[in-house]
Amino acid sequence: MNATATPPLIENEHILELLSLMRENNKDTSGLFAMINRVTEMEKHLETAVGQLADMKRDLHDMREIQDHPIKTKLQKAIIALEQRINDMRESLAKIKVAIVEGAKNALDAFKEKGANALNNIMRFFHIKQGLQAWKENADATIRADTKTIANIEAFSQQYHETGKGVRNMGRALRGKEAVTEAKPVGWLAKTLQAPFKAHRATQVKMKKTLTAAIKGLEQMEQEAAQRKAARAPDKPSLLDRLEQNKALAAQHVRPTPVMDRAKNPGVAI
Repeated sequence: MNATATPPLIENEHILELLSLMRENNKDTSGLFAMINRVTEMEKHLETAVGQLADMKRDLHDMREIQDHPIKTKLQKAIIALEQRINDMRESLAKIKVAIVEGAKNALDAFKEKGANALNNIMRFFHIKQGLQAWKENADATIRADTKTIANIEAFSQQYHETGKGVRNMGRALRGKEAVTEAKPVGWLAKTLQAPFKAHRATQVKMKKTLTAAIKGLEQMEQEAAQRKAARAPDKPSLLDRLEQNKALAAQHVRPTPVMDRAKNPGVAI
């Protein structure tokens, strides 16, 4: 199952045009490439998670050993909750990809209006940080949910073995043997049930790591852009400020028209 219905970002015509313009005008494309690569990497993690979810559903449906056990209901509820989070992540990804394409369009429009200087701080056109943070929070919640489900399966296994141990000890007592006290390790059934949730959690951990790096990269680029702006013109007034200053200076140099003194010019008729 494909995690998204849209083509890869690197194949989008607007992004390709923007990258080409940046190269032609000797602009740094590393930030834009890094953002696209991070999103593509997260897209692959999400596709993996979608496949793992399908495997969970199939395995749980086919596992006859727990068909009449309450643990099956718990696992079904856990899978439904995971599916909702996966759907939320897919929606987040779709919005982020749309925002990146729109950012590329806006950058191209700015280039047409203002020239190559519009491409100096290219990342200002891409407003995806909030979407990435929301996606990261969702990944965090999914990791916690997987961890809880894994713990529930282990608790089920221990309870199952404790019940079996009680029955066995009753038989041993009747035969005059000592009771068994050591706890059995997690059995094959519990390991089988835990395996897809552990794999899914591992994928979410990778996704969270990629998201964290993407957010950190955006923040670093924002800081670098602010530093470059401050270094170029720390105290330089805006164009509007300069116009107002010029008007004020011009007004200071305007001299009033002199009024003739009648005492010095008696021949002038009024």
